[in-house]
Amino acid sequence: MMMNRPVVLCFSGHDPSGGAGVQADIETLVSQQCHAASVITALTEQDTHNVKKLIPQRPDDIISQAATLLADLPVKAIKIGLIGHPDTAAAIQTILTGHPQIPVILDPVLAAGGGAELASEKLIVAIADLLLPCTTVLTPNSEEARRLTGLIDLHDCGLALLDKGCDYVLITGTHETSPAVCNQLFHDGRLLETFTWDRLPASYHGSGCTLASAVAGLIAQGLDPFQAATEAQDYTWHALEAAYQPGHGQHNPNRFFWIDD
Repeated sequence: MMMNRPVVLCFSGHDPSGGAGVQADIETLVSQQCHAASVITALTEQDTHNVKKLIPQRPDDIISQAATLLADLPVKAIKIGLIGHPDTAAAIQTILTGHPQIPVILDPVLAAGGGAELASEKLIVAIADLLLPCTTVLTPNSEEARRLTGLIDLHDCGLALLDKGCDYVLITGTHETSPAVCNQLFHDGRLLETFTWDRLPASYHGSGCTLASAVAGLIAQGLDPFQAATEAQDYTWHALEAAYQPGHGQHNPNRFFWIDD
């Protein structure tokens, strides 16, 4: 039987431990019945505890790889994860401005799950100035939302990120101290919806990649951003609920939990 899988182009880092980055994107997009094409933005040295080294790739290579893919594949959505360097942000902007019709889902990875710093202040400025105006759905956690805006209140952060050019902003609350996890979706100058999820007990590696890739895959499948954000949260929560611990550090989301059901 012929199966038509929408193509999602991922700009992602490589995580050798297999929990985050491009591998997380591919696993998630397969789960959304999509085809993942990928351009590696940075190599890393990391394990399930933390990132030890970040090795950005050449901007010219990123541009040429993406251009080759876009000339051949009918890309339905673009997902951006780890950027790692201001020049990489500029390279990605070059690609996005040449394809303004493709929805862009941006997970602004500013720090590793283990706490390692992955974004300089120059990179944060580059993301805000170059990429947010091109973004359809931004999926920062609460700490990333505050760093991108310089604000403290998450409602203010959401509105400020809309003002920077994002169409939708989904701020996740996993880094907050509330008994439940509250995720806030902003659009059209206002808080559109608050989603509440049971807080799970472990520390997870690649949860942000999972959420953003799920949003991208669902948009590629034809859902509108609100529906995609809603269903992607459900998928991510169940992947985290079924998480496993491959090493001595954080747990990995089980993105194929649906196979075991």
